Amino acid sequence: MGATGPVGPARALPPHLTLLYRGPLASCDYDCPYCPFAKRRDRPETLRADRAALERFTDWVADGEREHPGTRISVLFTPWGEGLVRSWYRAAMVRLSRLPHVERVAVQTNLSGRVEWLADCDLGSAALWTTYHPGQVAHERFLAKARRLAELGVRFSVGVVGEPDHLAAARRMRAALPGEVYLWVNAAEGRTYTDDEAAAWQELDPHFHYSRHPHASRGLPCRTGDSVLSVDGDGNVRRCHFVDTPLGNLYDGSFLRRTGPRACPLTSCDCHIGYVHLESLDLYDVFRGGVVERVPVEWARTHPSTEPSPSQR
Repeated sequence: MGATGPVGPARALPPHLTLLYRGPLASCDYDCPYCPFAKRRDRPETLRADRAALERFTDWVADGEREHPGTRISVLFTPWGEGLVRSWYRAAMVRLSRLPHVERVAVQTNLSGRVEWLADCDLGSAALWTTYHPGQVAHERFLAKARRLAELGVRFSVGVVGEPDHLAAARRMRAALPGEVYLWVNAAEGRTYTDDEAAAWQELDPHFHYSRHPHASRGLPCRTGDSVLSVDGDGNVRRCHFVDTPLGNLYDGSFLRRTGPRACPLTSCDCHIGYVHLESLDLYDVFRGGVVERVPVEWARTHPSTEPSPSQR
């Protein structure tokens, strides 16, 4: 499908650009019943294609200081599968974290892989969005890795899906985690919570109410398509992961003719990586300096390594 929508003159990138990258990788080492990619294995050719695509994307970001002077970039890797068990995702995190124009580079991960490689990152810009999956990993094993991240000075959040049988495990994890680590809760897809059920999760995550219900979004201003863009493995740019209309391609610059402020075309938005950018929710104030890694500013203030980055203060 070709790019559609209004075409104007190529515009400069905004002072701060957030890129959500998702390549071909879809394999995962976990078997979560609520995930369609559980225990999926990618063929060798898919893994090779994913590595090449990620390296191409990383090169583009690295060239940004020269090609787009004055623009600072944040990157969130959102693979369908588990990226950090693959060497090329670790290498991309290390490389991007050390670039002066990269404000933040983060990845969504189940934390199943080793963590010592993070010592090679610039920890002023590298961060992790981690998810604890009870039933897939022992409490002690996940907690040990989370504590090691804290020892290393890594900026990270921990999350859990709000399934009823996860509540006791989530409470136990919250009690054991360092106090400066934010534990978030995602509402289970398709689940309706009673007020009592929601209150139990709200005790663990004071921002759970944002996840509990989908947010009406049609016609409302959203940063996606302007200062936030989604990029796939071929370099196709869309306003976000949930709007399929292409804006152009990252590598030939064609996307620059179709970006700009615009309203959301969808009826509602029910995923944090989407609705966090809705201007009507003011979540940039809640997560100031920690939007891509999902760290609220009140947690950031308790830990020196989580101070907000300059452009999001």
